[in-house]
Amino acid sequence: MILVGNQRGGAKNLALHLLKEENEHVEVHEVRGFASTNLMAALNETYAISRATRCKQFLFSLSLNPPKEENVSTETFAHAIEQAEESLGLTGQPRAIVFHEKKGRRHCHVVWSRINTAEMKAVQLSFTKRKLSALSRELFLEHGWEMPTGLRQSQARDPRNFTLAQWQQAKRIGKDPKQIKAVFQESWSLSDTQDAFANALKDHGYSLARGDRRGFVAVDHRGEVFAVSKWIGIKAKEVRTRLTNEKNLPSVDEARSQIANDMSVRLSALFQEQSTVFSARKAELEEKRQALTRQHKSERQKLSDTQNLHWQNKQQEWQKSLNKGVRGLFDRITGKRKTIEKRIEQDLWQVQMHQQQERDTLIFSQLETSRTLQSRIDRLEALKSHRLDDLEHDVSQYQDMREQRIEQLEKQRQEQNRTRPVPRQRGPDWAR
Repeated sequence: MILVGNQRGGAKNLALHLLKEENEHVEVHEVRGFASTNLMAALNETYAISRATRCKQFLFSLSLNPPKEENVSTETFAHAIEQAEESLGLTGQPRAIVFHEKKGRRHCHVVWSRINTAEMKAVQLSFTKRKLSALSRELFLEHGWEMPTGLRQSQARDPRNFTLAQWQQAKRIGKDPKQIKAVFQESWSLSDTQDAFANALKDHGYSLARGDRRGFVAVDHRGEVFAVSKWIGIKAKEVRTRLTNEKNLPSVDEARSQIANDMSVRLSALFQEQSTVFSARKAELEEKRQALTRQHKSERQKLSDTQNLHWQNKQQEWQKSLNKGVRGLFDRITGKRKTIEKRIEQDLWQVQMHQQQERDTLIFSQLETSRTLQSRIDRLEALKSHRLDDLEHDVSQYQDMREQRIEQLEKQRQEQNRTRPVPRQRGPDWAR
């Protein structure tokens, strides 16, 4: 269980954070040691008391995060909180416990008041991170959970371990030379004119172009240049007998520029298309998640109503077991009432434990359902990241290819302007 704590002020902001509705379920489990049982009022009460001291960070906030796939009971959380309270030196201080559930995960927040009202000064907290790390390791070992590498060895923590989606790009699979040769030979055999050959190559993603030294070449969608005669397996002279109109073909740079432009437009359209598809699918899953959250809240409310009714019945039963009047007086004298009260106290504790187990069982069942849906959402996000990042990367490459062509043309133009001879003036020079 990862423990993260810090001293802080801002009672109102903290209360709003703990109660915010972006969580699927929020349960104020305990408010202890305050005049009010309302979380906002309790934390504001601490702020009011702190005004009589010099303490600015009058609260200590702790989050308890168990492993993602583990079902951790409320009792286990409570035991961990007691250990943290003792380790930090906050035993007996007013505190509030809030449970959050979101995306199939359940975690806990605890807030203590640092103000010791008897002495009207703040409890001194030292080496909190070290103490919480040590306790966290103990909890992982105690419950047999797989301990994170960074918790086993602090020097093994990766400072680049962000919570953002990972940036991944799939490696491109190189084409098989045999397949390239087969494409060129097939296109050549099925065409008897230059236009027919150009169209045949275009169907396979190649553009026929005018080479600088090799005569006729083909340019693929990545800008790679392939000599036609070499890949067909014939002499350049034989190629020229069929491909006669070389001047009407674009140069390699022009072909690359046109390919880059066409591919940028097409890939941008695919990017928008995929974004729309993923957004629609994400909205569908989000709607299912919200419906599941409403269902879970209804189930919890139903259990709460049933438990409250059972509790009221038990209270009536306990009241009836206590005699009143003369019999009650006689029971007190003989000590029978004390025996009955002890039995009631044991019964009360058993009812509380049983009801807490019922709540935990329901929560664990709902967490499994939430995790199943969340895993679908996570897979969708991973697929979206992979596809869209890949498309965005390709669009960027083609845009760079087009910009390089523009830069080359600009350099050629400047070079031509520099090498162009200055026209000689005719007639007398009247400036002399």
